[in-house]
This record gives sequence, C-alpha cells and structure tokens, in this order.
Amino acid sequence: MKLAIPEALGRMSAVEGPRRSGAVRLVARLWRKSSVAGLAVYALALGGALGLATADWATSGGYPFGGVQVGAWTAWPRAGAANADPYTRAVNARRGEIPLAVGEGLLMTAAVDDTGRALDATCTYQIGGATPPARAWTLTVAGRGPREPGRPPVREGFTSTEVLRTPDGRFTVMLGPDVQPGNWLPSPRASGPVRLALRLYDTPAAASVGSLDRTSVPAITRLGCAS
Repeated sequence: MKLAIPEALGRMSAVEGPRRSGAVRLVARLWRKSSVAGLAVYALALGGALGLATADWATSGGYPFGGVQVGAWTAWPRAGAANADPYTRAVNARRGEIPLAVGEGLLMTAAVDDTGRALDATCTYQIGGATPPARAWTLTVAGRGPREPGRPPVREGFTSTEVLRTPDGRFTVMLGPDVQPGNWLPSPRASGPVRLALRLYDTPAAASVGSLDRTSVPAITRLGCAS
C-alpha cells in the first residue's frame, strides 16, 4: 500500500501537468485577446475625443479655409456658396447665421490692424477711407456674445446710409473703449481680442476678389492703448 500511493500521485501529477499547462495557455490567449480589444477600444475613444476637439477648435472661430487677404481684411467669397466646404458649413450652423450667397454680396473680416497687430479691446482704432463699390454695406463688431446683465445697449455697427462722412464722401469710424466724437463703436469687452466684419451687398467685388487691393478697403490704424 505504501508503494502504491506514490505511484498514484505520480500518475495524477502526470495527468494534471498537461491540464495545468493547457489552462495557462488558455488564460494567456484570453489575456492577449482582451488586451487587443482594450487597445482597440482605447484607440477608438482617443480618436473620437481628438476628432471632437479638433472639430470644435476648427469651428469655434472664423472660417478655416477659403480666405483671400486684402490688406488687414480677409475676404470670404465662398462662405455662402452651395458647395462650400464642410468646415465652412459647420461654422455657419454653429453661429446660426445665413451667410451672403455668391450673388448677394461679400463678407470681409479683420482681426488685425494695418501693421499686422491683433486688434485689442483696450486700444483705440481709426477705421476709414474707402470701401469696394457696393449698393450698401455694414461695418460691425463681431463676436460680442450675449449682453451682460444690467449693461445698457451699445451700438454694434454702422451702415453705409447712416455713417457720418466728410465732404469728399469718405468716412472715419473710431473703435475703442472711450467715447469718441462722430462715428464711435464701443469695444465689445474690457479686454481681449476684437474682430470686425464688413459686409458688402450687391457688389461686383464678390466675383473679382483678386482685383481688390489695400487701397480699396478701409484702413485700420491703432491710435493708442490703455496702460
């Protein structure tokens, strides 16, 4: 009997050894499969998060593509086109705006002055001179956001029919935080970047943006900044 027990244990060990190694291999395979699946889920989640972040960044400001530089201004001749790129359509949808179609007019924006410095709400600017030929135009401060509670309404822009002009038909608009005589546009906030929008209605410039030069658009000159 004493000799039979070791033999039985040996036989059991011989049987359990392959079973144990098979279980280990099965666990290893399952681990590898779960690792691959986890990496795939992680990659998909990371790609989705990066895609949403980049899409939000690309559509949170102005149009990312299709601009034509004219002095300090950027013209957007295809902003309202039926075949505009997806990012342009996404910006329009996010803003809730109906842009000017190609045959209706032309949108021009400016975020810098004539020297290339970013427009700053703490600074005072002189905007004026000439505009491309158009039946009518508007000059507005873009991106003001919702009005602060308790803050009185302020002017947000001028139209070509109401702006005060000099005898030769030219105009000057002052943009800044302090009240100015004549055509004054208040800064949209106490500090931070500023963006201007010039909309030309029924203008031949929409079909010939390449022919515009900096003398045909309003000049933007920085006069000074608050200390």
